[in-house]
Amino acid sequence: MGGRIPASFIDELVNRVDVVDLISSRVPLKKAGKDFQACCPFHDEKTPSFTVSPEKQFYHCFGCGAHGTAIGFLMEYDNLSFVEAVEELAVRERLEIPRESGGQSGPDYRPLYETLEQAADYYQQQLRRHPQAAKVVDYLRHRGLSGAIAADYGIGFAPPGWTNLLDRPNWGRKGTEHLKTCGMLSEHEDGRKYDRFRDRIMFPIRNRRGRVIGFGGRLLGDGKPKYLNSPETPLFHKGQELYGLYEALHSTRNPDRLLVVEGYMDVVALAQFEIRNTVATLGTATTRPHLDRLFRAAPEILFCFDGDRAGRAAAWKALETTLPVMRDGREACFLFLPDGEDPDTMVRKQGPQAFQRLMDEAVPLSTFLFDRLREQVDMQSLAGKARLSELAAPLLGTLPSGVLRQMMFKQLETIVGVEIPHPSRPIAASPAPKRRPRTGAFLGTMPPVRRAIALLVSNPGLAATESLPAGWETLPLPGIPILKELLENLHSEPNLTTVALLERWRHREEGKYLGQLTAFLLPLQQEGQLRELRDTLSSLARQALMNEWENLMQKAAAEGLSTEDKKRLLQLSEEKMKRDNQENDG
Repeated sequence: MGGRIPASFIDELVNRVDVVDLISSRVPLKKAGKDFQACCPFHDEKTPSFTVSPEKQFYHCFGCGAHGTAIGFLMEYDNLSFVEAVEELAVRERLEIPRESGGQSGPDYRPLYETLEQAADYYQQQLRRHPQAAKVVDYLRHRGLSGAIAADYGIGFAPPGWTNLLDRPNWGRKGTEHLKTCGMLSEHEDGRKYDRFRDRIMFPIRNRRGRVIGFGGRLLGDGKPKYLNSPETPLFHKGQELYGLYEALHSTRNPDRLLVVEGYMDVVALAQFEIRNTVATLGTATTRPHLDRLFRAAPEILFCFDGDRAGRAAAWKALETTLPVMRDGREACFLFLPDGEDPDTMVRKQGPQAFQRLMDEAVPLSTFLFDRLREQVDMQSLAGKARLSELAAPLLGTLPSGVLRQMMFKQLETIVGVEIPHPSRPIAASPAPKRRPRTGAFLGTMPPVRRAIALLVSNPGLAATESLPAGWETLPLPGIPILKELLENLHSEPNLTTVALLERWRHREEGKYLGQLTAFLLPLQQEGQLRELRDTLSSLARQALMNEWENLMQKAAAEGLSTEDKKRLLQLSEEKMKRDNQENDG
């Protein structure tokens, strides 16, 4: 996408998202006073130190120091870029992301999206109008699909012929280049271009925002390949995308589980029977990016495979990929179909209720893992049990720390009858730093500049107070420029919240510093915080006055003062005397 995301949209987004709801969809939270707590998802710990504040809309771990806003949590937990996290939250809140016309933040992919949308429209028109589309309609009807489901999934038809799409009017030179960039054209050795998809049923592949990013095409007659996907493009990466995920989430915003099948027709056939929580990988084995997207959408993933040897081998690969992402609160199960059957044929033969029962009776990940390993050893012998332990322990060692990992090792110990050493994870979590105090004791011991910044970031409304002490701005202290800019920002935009303010500073080096200060708990009510801010700024102003007074006194002793310097020294002396009298009176 081209163009920067306006700061005003980020403000609106983080103010609409409830960080407690967001985090609790991934990490089990428990109420603790006015906040929520959990064991930190970013480092190993047994005692909860991860706190989520509904008031600040901010999370912080007092063990490892991880902290941030809803956007920051998605970036760290789901391994997303800033733009991806914003897009994820925008979809969640059903907001369209605007873009500023100036200040490009990256390549402008809008023409590519528009090209693919036009191609999708063209294929859908051909399904309705082309003379040879009747065979496609007959095929879809034979598979039990209604026109409504075909429309929901945007199914179309690429007619026979080498240049049907290419020859459409109004592409122009740029349009043709966009078609090529989007993977819609192939090229002869002599440079002549032709349509990549010909005489195929076309399945548009959409991203999580519903935009077409590629296609899958199924050949009706003889020939190879039977299935053809778009190649890798700036918009489409088949190792990351899932067919039907947008439609599944559009149908049910927060599904309890997602069913992963192997083909486009399986997805749409199940949707015809109101089983809408189905997605398909795009001709690849399940990858880590696939799992990240799936578990972001639902807490349980159900893999569906053929029950033959190839299907069980594919299921085992999926299990190995899934183990490292099985945080507490996530589930994975495996559904094995009879030989020669697929979800499409099963649901049409037995009906949706019977297929739902099959899904409910799917094999849990732990059962599949241990049953599969038992098949490889002699469980009647001690050597066989030892071999089982040798095979299982490294696999269980890839599980993230948590209750599931402990239970899986406990189950292994029950099977083999002895205690099993728990191997370290391949990527060990960094040791947690010394736990910080969880009270507001830091407030009184902080250096004054830091204290003023912490008060402002935690309660931006304090900046709207009239007559905050001035005169401190010239102090040559670290943090003074940040404090000045903060107050200027909050004066010009008085409605900024803590999280919106932090997002304004995210891409600056000082943003991390502001986030750390936000994590300090402030025990004072707003009136007390305002008094603390006034006192702190007043103290800094006095320090600035004393610095200037001492510098002029030293200059007078060393080289004498100009007329202007003498006037300034007199002013400072009077101000100093006035402040001294006020302090003595107090």
